[in-house]
Amino acid sequence: MFIHLHNHSHYSLLDGLPKIPDIVNRAKELGMTAVALTDHGTTYGLIEFYKACKKAEIKPILGVEAYVARRGHTDKEPGVDTKPYHLVLLAKNKEGYENILRLTSIAHLDGFYYKPRVDKELLKKYSKGIIGLSACLNGEISRAALSDNMETAERALSEYKEIFGEGNFYLELQPQTATKNNDQSLANARLIELAKKTNTPLVATKDVHYINFDDKEAQDALLCIQTGTTLDNPDRLSMMDIDCSFSTEGDMRAWFSDTPEAIDNTVKIAEACDVELTLGVNILPKFKTPNGKSDVDYLRELCEDGIKRRYKEITPEVRERLEWELDTINKMGFASYFLIVADFVKYAKGEGIVVGPGRGSAAGSIVSYVLGVTDLDPIHYKLLFERFLNPDRISMPDIDMDFADIKRHKVIEYVMEKYGRDKVAGIITFGTMMARAAVRDVGRVMGLPYGEVDRIAKMIPTPVQGRHTPLSSHVEEVKELRDLYNDNPDIKRLLDLSIKMEGTVRHASQHACAVVIADKPLMEYTAIQKAQGGDVESVTQYSMKPIEDVGLLKMDFLGLANLSIIQDTIEIVEAVSKTETGEATKIDIEKIPLDDKKTFNILSRAETTGVFQLESSGMKRYIKDLQPTDIEDIIAMVALYRPGPMQFIESFINRKHGREKIEYMHPSMENALKNTYGIPVYQEQVMQISKDMAGFTGGEADTLRKAMGKKIAELMAKMRAKFIAGATTQGISKQLATEVFQTLEDFAAYGFNRSHAACYAMIAYRTAYLKANWPNCFMAALMNSDYGNLDRITIEVEECKLLGLEVLPPDINDSYSKFSVVPKTNKIRFGLLAIKNVGSDIADAIIKERKENGKFESLEDFLERVNHKNLNKKVLDALVKCGAMDALGARAEMLHNMQKMLDFNREVRASSEQPVGLFGKNILSKPTLQMEPAEPIEKKEILAWEKELLGLYISAHPFLDIKPLIADLIKSVDELKEMKDGNWVNVAGVITKIHSIRTKKNEPMCFVTIEDGMSSFEIIVFPSILESTRTIWQEDNIVIVGGRLSFKDGEIKVLANKVEVVSVDNMEKIKTQFADGKSEKPQVSNFKPQQNFKTKNNTPAPNFKQESEGAGFRGNDNSDIKQFFNGNIALKDDGLYISLPKKMKKAQVEHMKSLLQKHPGTTQVFFALPDKPAIKTSFKIDSERFI
Repeated sequence: MFIHLHNHSHYSLLDGLPKIPDIVNRAKELGMTAVALTDHGTTYGLIEFYKACKKAEIKPILGVEAYVARRGHTDKEPGVDTKPYHLVLLAKNKEGYENILRLTSIAHLDGFYYKPRVDKELLKKYSKGIIGLSACLNGEISRAALSDNMETAERALSEYKEIFGEGNFYLELQPQTATKNNDQSLANARLIELAKKTNTPLVATKDVHYINFDDKEAQDALLCIQTGTTLDNPDRLSMMDIDCSFSTEGDMRAWFSDTPEAIDNTVKIAEACDVELTLGVNILPKFKTPNGKSDVDYLRELCEDGIKRRYKEITPEVRERLEWELDTINKMGFASYFLIVADFVKYAKGEGIVVGPGRGSAAGSIVSYVLGVTDLDPIHYKLLFERFLNPDRISMPDIDMDFADIKRHKVIEYVMEKYGRDKVAGIITFGTMMARAAVRDVGRVMGLPYGEVDRIAKMIPTPVQGRHTPLSSHVEEVKELRDLYNDNPDIKRLLDLSIKMEGTVRHASQHACAVVIADKPLMEYTAIQKAQGGDVESVTQYSMKPIEDVGLLKMDFLGLANLSIIQDTIEIVEAVSKTETGEATKIDIEKIPLDDKKTFNILSRAETTGVFQLESSGMKRYIKDLQPTDIEDIIAMVALYRPGPMQFIESFINRKHGREKIEYMHPSMENALKNTYGIPVYQEQVMQISKDMAGFTGGEADTLRKAMGKKIAELMAKMRAKFIAGATTQGISKQLATEVFQTLEDFAAYGFNRSHAACYAMIAYRTAYLKANWPNCFMAALMNSDYGNLDRITIEVEECKLLGLEVLPPDINDSYSKFSVVPKTNKIRFGLLAIKNVGSDIADAIIKERKENGKFESLEDFLERVNHKNLNKKVLDALVKCGAMDALGARAEMLHNMQKMLDFNREVRASSEQPVGLFGKNILSKPTLQMEPAEPIEKKEILAWEKELLGLYISAHPFLDIKPLIADLIKSVDELKEMKDGNWVNVAGVITKIHSIRTKKNEPMCFVTIEDGMSSFEIIVFPSILESTRTIWQEDNIVIVGGRLSFKDGEIKVLANKVEVVSVDNMEKIKTQFADGKSEKPQVSNFKPQQNFKTKNNTPAPNFKQESEGAGFRGNDNSDIKQFFNGNIALKDDGLYISLPKKMKKAQVEHMKSLLQKHPGTTQVFFALPDKPAIKTSFKIDSERFI
């Protein structure tokens, strides 16, 4: 028997190729009874490896290939400490495993210098329960032996034997497989000699980096990705000359026929290693309760206090729910968990940090509600506790919390201080190479042209609903890929290597919000390493799933920008109201009325920019149609506005307004579906229906939800039988029960968590409430949140205009750092930090001086009082040009005298630093500022400065001066909103943004944003138009565009057909070309009903190439549409007209129907039959696909 004891998985990042199952399965396949995992310097894969081995019924040997510093592990001198030695550590027992975790943690936290390093002192301290192997040619003993320095080798061997104890250290031999040198053979010979001399046992390993010999090139490509080189670079780091595959026992015995004991010792070591881990047992930190109370008693006490605050009347239903939940929580041992969460939420609220109303299924708990962890009454909102904590399935509860993102760090800091910094950490995550990324990486290291590799990567279909299909399947199923694979050797090599690399770990990162809290120092459960940033100091080396397996408590501390907007709005309202009335308006966001008319009015008008979850263009359209009157409407829209359930939105709206009949498959379903007008929307509705129709318990209902959501076939069959049996006992026919179950099963693919929807709807309502009642304060807070994001600021400035709010340019006498409300006005002032080249130091200095000594009365006053080293030419120039100093003088004069101003400021500073004379006066005379007159500056140049320094036009808009000349030719945005999809329109404005792309045919096209002074919209410029008009599409150009109107995705877009730069000089040409509002060359010919509907082959109807193959039409391929309709379509102002023949085959009708359904949109479809009026259909399509 032979056991592999030195193996690297893909957790040896960009070095090892095998995934954990590959190693375990190969060992099992070769009949090995054990196998080890020894990744470079990390323990990332140990739990996954342990579980995989146990499942395969072979012994897991847990280890690491550590890096040993040449001096102390904290020594970090360049050129001296950059090349540590390698050493393999294997855990004999639980103590050894824990010591490997400690050593790895210290190596990362204290010893990291290019590599995570330990030293011999650390090894001596934590050596118990560990077997050491001398490692590869980079081991200390092998290096000395290769250098023929046997004294040093023997001395190092003696040290390691002393560290690990008698019989726990082995000299490691590896096969001589290299063809270009015999270093391994030489090292082996000298190690064998050393072993005999010192009576040290030998062991044979393979240093596995891939499973099969033919994986060699893929591992070589992986190293190229790591080192940023290419496969054709002869000087690259490479292992191509040696064999690092997972060899058989026969091969290993053949290599080491002279030292069979080295093979036999692998079994001896495997037998000595026996680590048993306890997984799946929850490890909760003990919450310190007052006066020695038990966590159960203290939780009860807090709940009894909280229930009195939350409920005016404690009804039997409320009392019963609380008792049942407490009983369940206590039986499951989670009292401390709830106390921990309640404690840090209480801290956050006490510090004035805005906390979300809840998140996910935790909102279904009345205990969470009365503790103040959540803000939604689960009884009122019909939220189910079993969706959160299933009494039939003991698993750790999961309460995720949202905090204002600007203050999230304070909550995590509190937790670290309370429980100990060594017991709190973030969680590591791993980025893996998916199909497209693998192709791009491999293409780069192969040196293939970027364009070709990018084209191939884009042929790979994107994941469907997050489910990845293997690249090998795509190569078989996607014709273009298959053809290239079969015809082009380079592409075949590219794809073969990518297939082997797909799914391997590419890099380590850290989870955005997950935090682990332990009862003991974390390195007793998992190795830890330094965090890459954020609010935690360290991260676990086990990722999310292994952390759950170990049983550690994981909590999500999410930072939500919208909560920061709420916080900022509340603070601005308080400050502004105090200035205006002398008394601050205090807003308790948790106690605002939920029936506020102003709030529902702005929702009904779709004035939802900045409103959480409701501000996308598509959502605005639906929310306006819905005219919400209750928070239940918002909850439903949050759940419905997603792929899948989106198809039911129109029906939901129609049923609310009585335009569509509300029906239930059975009366017992009304209780669950009444709030959503008979349309299933939430997962909890499935649970409620199973309880009402089939008598399920809460636990059974949640098990059904889980089985349906995760499509667990075996469990589904069991639950189906139980559901039908339960329904029939209540007098429901087996047929109807089966139909209902099938409906619920279909619905489960898109059902949404009602608890989560309700929480997010509450945040949406709260932001809408603030916007409706304090629009100026809300918009200032919103723009502060998006500080630095010019695209968002531009949208929000437009929104301010629509709300009747004026956005003023920055002003040194009025501006603060960020956006602020001007008291007693409907005005918002730009902050000083919005000005390009103005940093926080100088902005703070200006504001501080103004607050302490009043406004600046003159230019001279400003330059005298702002004595800051950062008031330099760059800053002063920016302040003048953007208009921030307009109150102190004319921009032209200040710019002309810039150097004089700087000299004056410098002299003032120098004067203030001079000694004072006998009579308290400066010895030097006070400097004076003499300004020279200057010529006025053109308005156009002033606007250009504003655009450059603020990112947008503030004082005026360049288009507004020229707009009167073409006003009769163009449509405004308000007019466009009233028009129909496909109408011909002329629009005009200033080009503010250009995004260029290439089509699938590698032709250039672009998306151009233009502004007309009131709003902005997008122009789509297809390749045919771009080719002849390329020079016109330049930022800051004022253009007039003629084209077709499109409302795709609910946004106004114009498909350009012609364009001209607008100027006084070419006005005659523009009026001639754009006067009739039509294109000289229409994109679609005028509609003429066709008498015959024939293909190019002159057959009676379209010739289906795929007819015999069934559904195989590509959703993104317009060629199928073009071939099928063959010119028998026309776009008119009221919709798309399709000419049909008198007769069509069933297959042709179905194909046409599938094409129309595949491309939904807003353009009405009409069918035109010979000699008959056109028929309006139920289809609405995306006209861009058809014209």
